[in-house]
Amino acid sequence: MGQLPHVPDVLSPRQVAETAASIASMQEPSGAVPWTTGEHVDIWNHVEAAMALLVGGEVEAAERAYDWVPTMQRPDGSWPMKIVGGQVDDDRGEVNMSAYLAVGVWHHWLVRHDVDFVRRLWPSVRAGLDWVVSQQLPFGGIGWTPSESFALLAGSSSIYQSLRAGVALADLLDDPQPGWELAGGRLGHAVRRHRDRFEDKSTYSMDWYYPVLGGAVRGPAALELLAPRWDDFVVPGLGIRCVDTNPWVTGAETCELVMALDAVGDHRRALGLLADMQHLRGDAGGYWTGWVYEGENPDVYWPVEHTTYTAAAVILAVDALGETYGHGTPGSGIMRGTSLAPHFAEIALECGCTPSHAR
Repeated sequence: MGQLPHVPDVLSPRQVAETAASIASMQEPSGAVPWTTGEHVDIWNHVEAAMALLVGGEVEAAERAYDWVPTMQRPDGSWPMKIVGGQVDDDRGEVNMSAYLAVGVWHHWLVRHDVDFVRRLWPSVRAGLDWVVSQQLPFGGIGWTPSESFALLAGSSSIYQSLRAGVALADLLDDPQPGWELAGGRLGHAVRRHRDRFEDKSTYSMDWYYPVLGGAVRGPAALELLAPRWDDFVVPGLGIRCVDTNPWVTGAETCELVMALDAVGDHRRALGLLADMQHLRGDAGGYWTGWVYEGENPDVYWPVEHTTYTAAAVILAVDALGETYGHGTPGSGIMRGTSLAPHFAEIALECGCTPSHAR
């Protein structure tokens, strides 16, 4: 790889490399990347860590991480929700986790252009997305697990991006997946028009910005969606709250909002938030999960741990903003969606419309 991504006056290439190394230091011998040393692994955060390892120059660690993913996939195409030390700790299949490999593999293609890697992972991507699509609910959202009959807005919004990445991979390998396109059209309609039908998690910042980050809501509609709750979640100088009722800012959510803002061209506020959350940077390039700034025990890191998913979100946010300054990787637009399959044609289920082609 060439020069690592960086953002002037925020993080240098050396600091990005340190942060990638902090993730690699917590990687297990199998290739799995837990939340933190001794904690559980989930496939979504594991794939995000692999993306960040690749961006940060830890190529061998990234590819070990990807090679581990199919070893935990089940015959129906799903992955278990939690894995600890190579053993299943929570066997529920979770749709968002089972979809996200598509984003990671497409990101790897953008950075490395290794078609053999794509072909090797394609059966797992295809089986995972087939299972995810099979969980779609009548209104268009994706049911969280087979045992829970509700859809989560943040997770379904992320799946929208995963389906676009999956279709891009399918086009690359000449293996069309029209069912994914139809499901994406239904899902996009639900996220844009029927957010009230998802399980109410509106106290969480992820439900606020994920329709934008996942790509279903863009342009003026995205800015209109973000505006009303900006002051509920954004704490000037510190980052954003995870939950609107708690005086606790978290690094991963802040960096995801950075990427959402970058995706709609709001680089000024994105850059400001990325700079604000650097107070969470710890020794050797790791990042604390969050900071409690008010309450009975204020001015403390909590939990008292460096997490791989926070470090990964930082690296991906730096890469996204780095492109603005000419310092990003070929995968820097992954959240912007510029390299993904075109947006799916919106399918309004209420009218029974079925377009002849879902692009």
